[in-house]
Amino acid sequence: MTRLTKYEKETIILTSEGDDTYSVYTFNAALKRRLADFAKKYPDLCRLVSEDKKIGCQSYVIDKARLSIRLTAPYSEERRKAARLYAQDHGFKSESSKLHLDS
Repeated sequence: MTRLTKYEKETIILTSEGDDTYSVYTFNAALKRRLADFAKKYPDLCRLVSEDKKIGCQSYVIDKARLSIRLTAPYSEERRKAARLYAQDHGFKSESSKLHLDS
């Protein structure tokens, strides 16, 4: 069998309005770790349903009240400028400025 591409390694969250749970199918390593930790700590709210170690995916069922999706608006130019000034005033340096200083 050939390896899956990154585009084929999906994360799918399924539910219906009548369900009390989400079904989460994922290849994402960080999400799999977070779900595994949560399931271990709260087995009544989240559980591993299936796993395919050959291709690296896992499926979990998790209580709807425990999973949220957060939408974040893009920063305005004003907010980016304020954050940049705050970082400069408090000694934060970006990777590009560190590289420039090291040259």
